[in-house]
Amino acid sequence: VQLQASGGGLVQAGGSLRLSCAASGRTFSSYGMGWFRQAPGKEREFVAAINWSGGSTDYADGVKGRFTISRDNAKNTVYLQMNSLKPEDTAVYSCARARGGIYYVTSLEYDYWGQGTLVTVSS
Repeated sequence: VQLQASGGGLVQAGGSLRLSCAASGRTFSSYGMGWFRQAPGKEREFVAAINWSGGSTDYADGVKGRFTISRDNAKNTVYLQMNSLKPEDTAVYSCARARGGIYYVTSLEYDYWGQGTLVTVSS
């Protein structure tokens, strides 16, 4: 399984970005997916997750109401729409595949990781 994240970049505070994570393999639709981020000098933290069908999602408190996770199983892709971005959202964002069909908020429950895409929000 390979995960390829894209869509990061430099944006001003208040702006928007949409991250994409394309997955290889035929079983993408069977697994939950998550987005995590790691800012310089900080631990990796949970951002958002979605179950296999897209019917259930969860978000970190700091991004609720601003970020939306979604997936297109026909395209083997999961998305993270990020609106009202803040400088504190600056980080490397990585997508990951969960060990099962549901989602998890802890990184230990994810077994495949993408390489990450850098999001920089200027003030």
